[in-house]
Amino acid sequence: DGYIITNNHVIAGGPSGDAVDKVTVTLFSGKEYTAKIIGRDPTSDVALIKIDATNLPFVEMESSKKSRVGDWVIAIGNPLGLNSSVTAGIISALQRNIGAGGAYDRFIQTDTAINPGNSGGPLFNLQGKVVGINNRLISPVGANIGVGFAIPAEEAMPVIESLKAGNRPERGYLGIGIQPVGEDLADALGLEKNRGEFVNRIVPGEAAEKAGLKEGDIVLKVNGRDVTPDETLSYIVANVKPGTKIPVDILREGKPMKLTATVGTRPTEEKIAQSNFDPDENKDFKEEGDSAATKLLRDTLGISVIPLDAEIARQLGMSADIKGVVVDVAGSGTGSQAGLRRGDVIVSANYKPTTTPDALSAAVGEAKKASRSAILLGVKRRGAPTQYATVRIDD
Repeated sequence: DGYIITNNHVIAGGPSGDAVDKVTVTLFSGKEYTAKIIGRDPTSDVALIKIDATNLPFVEMESSKKSRVGDWVIAIGNPLGLNSSVTAGIISALQRNIGAGGAYDRFIQTDTAINPGNSGGPLFNLQGKVVGINNRLISPVGANIGVGFAIPAEEAMPVIESLKAGNRPERGYLGIGIQPVGEDLADALGLEKNRGEFVNRIVPGEAAEKAGLKEGDIVLKVNGRDVTPDETLSYIVANVKPGTKIPVDILREGKPMKLTATVGTRPTEEKIAQSNFDPDENKDFKEEGDSAATKLLRDTLGISVIPLDAEIARQLGMSADIKGVVVDVAGSGTGSQAGLRRGDVIVSANYKPTTTPDALSAAVGEAKKASRSAILLGVKRRGAPTQYATVRIDD
């Protein structure tokens, strides 16, 4: 039908991973097609595209759970620009956790040669079924040393079906920040090493807070499964259907407790990145899919802003009752020249509250309409009273 599975990073460009403007597919015969992006999922690094063609050859997917360590596998791709190269090897491990975290940190490890250009290509078993989607390699030299990884077919197919139906894949979410219980932490708390994960952050209003989890808790078991370096909390929860009630076994100040959590829906990676707001991070403008308000602020003040929520306020050291928008990208325009920087909270524009990017954009638009060359912004920073910055408006 013309549907083609690939990696999201194959059709993404730039440091922020935006979708590229155009995707061209070249068949083995040399015929080229312009492809339509049906859907992309950065979390699993899977994407679905489609070309308008008929009578195409196709492959069948098969669960890697039927495979065994030591089974022969074959990879086909364009490594280092060498079109339609075939490499062979064995399955070195199944369900390999490589420490990337999240819902999809489970890979087929293979010593089949996988190099840059193999990404998104098939990993076949000897029956010609696709058991994995070649995804990455780990190498100190940037080329194959016999440690390559493929996304298991059974992990990818539910994502593909969601994208094909026009839906975003749903994943479970508790809303906590966690860290492993390593040797030092285990020793400090008198715990068994590499068992459980330490809760260092609770996202307000999410499932963990509603269930009664607190910072400092040690999560030992989730939904009846032990939390270990191989069975991480993120992996277990992400693969639970949102809305499901699950038991959570914890240690609180050395005492065992059992809580019940109703699993929430994992936000987009962009939303999660915003909730992990680092004011010292250097960010560039992301122009893909900009709203009219975002474009106006970038063109006139040289800044980009995002809404201030309770989690970002906490990370910026501000009280939850402050309302405003946060400078996400300070740029090098008039806003930066007036002293604005990433992490500043703009609470007013010409004394009018700015609780949304649209409100700030509207205030700038009104100033331009009144032929004013500057706008007065009320700005808050950690631990300081509201300061005022006069920012010139570029045409």
